[in-house]
Amino acid sequence: MPTPNAPPEALLDRFLSDCRRVAPVARDERIGLGVSGGPDSLALLLLAHATFGASVEAATVDHRLRPESTEEAEFVAAICHDLGIRHTVLTLPGRRRGNLGQWARELRYAQLREWASGQKLAWLMTAHHADDQLETVVMRLNRGSGVGGMSGIRARNGNVVRPLLGWRHNELVGIVRASGLGAIDDPSNRDDRYDRARLRKALATADWLDPLAAVTMAAALDEADEALAWASRRVGNERVVREGDELIFDARDLPPEIERRVVAGCIRLLNAKAKLDGPKVTRLLNTLRGAGKSTLDGVACDARGTGWVFRLAPERATGRTG
Repeated sequence: MPTPNAPPEALLDRFLSDCRRVAPVARDERIGLGVSGGPDSLALLLLAHATFGASVEAATVDHRLRPESTEEAEFVAAICHDLGIRHTVLTLPGRRRGNLGQWARELRYAQLREWASGQKLAWLMTAHHADDQLETVVMRLNRGSGVGGMSGIRARNGNVVRPLLGWRHNELVGIVRASGLGAIDDPSNRDDRYDRARLRKALATADWLDPLAAVTMAAALDEADEALAWASRRVGNERVVREGDELIFDARDLPPEIERRVVAGCIRLLNAKAKLDGPKVTRLLNTLRGAGKSTLDGVACDARGTGWVFRLAPERATGRTG
């Protein structure tokens, strides 16, 4: 396989600027890339290699959901070999369960994070782009998500960074074509059994929707979400007290969203494994505002005087002390 052509300097300058806008990425820091072999991740591979050189390593997650997946991982390995990039193939452990897409996504990130940690990589980059952001925002809008959900794909989450959110998919396809490489075509991207695939087809005909505007909006909401989280932590520190095995929250005269976040924080303090979706928390808040009581994810919650009280439900408390 001939060595791929490097992207032009103007694109490399843009890529480096976007990396540093997202995170303080230094040229001498070791960087990991999640590369599937599709055009977006191959473009990331080419841009990162030409920008950061020997600092870059790559990993491909073989989901083993399609017969071609192992061959596709080998295809990426061959490209990395030609570029002089260290490459690792990761496989998903355990049996599939629940929502297939969610299962694969959660384990994929877990595997990539573990790999990056084991290799002592400073950053882990993925190739999410503006069109991905638009799809995510529309999907979450359709589900009635709040501020956090509508912030979409975050440009940075810990050491996971996504420097291509300001790039369009067709730009990334162009980079790969100009390099002389082919890219893997995953048929699941067009499979109508998947919500995202159906949405992608619909958005392809909606030229009045601007993916870059969705990126700007999501970034603004991400900042708003961070501000709300900061305010909620301050309120929690000031208004939540522990008395024995109970947490008591003085929720008087607070905005509903701050109430929601502090209540969720109280529940997670008592049960770190709590899975708090929006409708559950909304129902609990309505109950507490009406001076009622309820149990959510193993935590008993009730209104008492001027406070809302949270404690482990008896059956969970018994289980913890046994």
